[in-house]
Amino acid sequence: MAKIEKATQSRKKDLKPDTQLPSQTDRDGEIENLTPRQIVEHLDRHIIGQDDAKRAVAVALRNRYRRQQVPEEMRREIQPKNILMIGPTGVGKTEIARRVATIVRAPFIKVEATRFTEVGYVGKDVDSIIRDLVEISVSEVYRGRMETVQGEADTNARGRLLEIMTDQALQRRSVRRRATTSGLETVDDQERARREAQAEQRRRSRERRRLETLLEQEKLEDEEIELEVEAEVEPGRTDYGEYDFGGQDDDVQDALAEMFDEMFPPRRIRRRVSVRDARRILANEESVRMIDFDSVVRDAIRRVEDGGVVFIDEIDKTVATDENMSADVSAAGVQRDLLPMVEGTLIATRYGSVRTEHVLFIASGAFHQVRPSDLIPEIQGRFPVRVELQQLSEDDLYAILTQPDQALARQYEALVATEGVALSFADDGLRRIAELAAEINARQDDIGARRLQTLLERVLEDVLFDAPDGACDTVEVTRQLVDERVGEIVDDEDLSLYIL
Repeated sequence: MAKIEKATQSRKKDLKPDTQLPSQTDRDGEIENLTPRQIVEHLDRHIIGQDDAKRAVAVALRNRYRRQQVPEEMRREIQPKNILMIGPTGVGKTEIARRVATIVRAPFIKVEATRFTEVGYVGKDVDSIIRDLVEISVSEVYRGRMETVQGEADTNARGRLLEIMTDQALQRRSVRRRATTSGLETVDDQERARREAQAEQRRRSRERRRLETLLEQEKLEDEEIELEVEAEVEPGRTDYGEYDFGGQDDDVQDALAEMFDEMFPPRRIRRRVSVRDARRILANEESVRMIDFDSVVRDAIRRVEDGGVVFIDEIDKTVATDENMSADVSAAGVQRDLLPMVEGTLIATRYGSVRTEHVLFIASGAFHQVRPSDLIPEIQGRFPVRVELQQLSEDDLYAILTQPDQALARQYEALVATEGVALSFADDGLRRIAELAAEINARQDDIGARRLQTLLERVLEDVLFDAPDGACDTVEVTRQLVDERVGEIVDDEDLSLYIL
């Protein structure tokens, strides 16, 4: 873009500091130095099985670190080894990619190939994948910088808050004082002015110390003060009138919104807010003021170009078959549109142009009705690493319930504990849930580990509903309880088809 500064400044208000995102270190843009074994060990803590896929992803990520260590003239020639994951839903494809991106602090986005259409058709074009990835990266870097300046920003905000509260307190007293001393005259106006200035300074110092003590004791949190803030307007409306972006795609809407932001800068008004809210508003303003947003954009773009990860799900559904030939005439064109991005091209974003040569692309699909070889040859060649993920067995499903750091059973125990109910799972109960999940997956559509959540919700429905009412203090999920809750439904194939 020609005017990156204006474009980026207009986006600052979209970046909310309180949004929880991974923290960034001062080494924004660097690839994390992790060995493939370390990456796999971390994945094993969260994902059961699928060793081939874990190893392939770990090697691909280590290659990115290796690329950063070679001479620059060779670095430009080393392309990422994109990965095609083949396997049914619910076996861990998305989770592997998401976890890996978190481990290496890389910008990550997951998209479904079916959301996009060939250029010329109504819908999102594939370039929006990179634009969205850049937005994610900018947000992550920005919030990381916010964390680094938070302490200084809080200190500055506290000083500003004290000044504002002191000024307003003295103004109120000055009005009362003028009302009681009006009509009095002094012989020496200069001496009177000097004494008044000294007295004013002493009053100010005393008042500031008093307010500082009260603020430290949090005794003024609900008191209201006047503060200058940006005027809030309804979406699609400014102080100068209304504008409607209906019918436009996301990119056009963003461009129009940016243009109107520059034409109609936000108006600042004075309003009464609590001291608690004023502290937050001032701290945010101080943080924004201390951050070099151009530097944020540069680092964010570098992180995307050198470390970005794009996970494209359901790529098999872009292959035209006799069954879906007429369903979406533009689907096959999505592959052709993806090709330049995967090969490496320059994509324009609101923050400037982004090169995609070294973005890692991980595509996945079930490939039930088509084969990977049905993808266009150029796309096949751009995904040289292929891994097949295995269906989950009963033992795998049991392990998913019990072994990961945040296993499903532990999640439900923690949720119910917030209501004062001690939930526990007997081993035979967990075994029975895994057994039923495997049975239903074999008999109906195989949705992998997602079947466990369906069964657990059914088994614990009464507990989750009654827990706030104190109906019970302890609950143990045993094999008998599982059979009571879902046994008959599983046995009735027609009923389980709709419920489980």
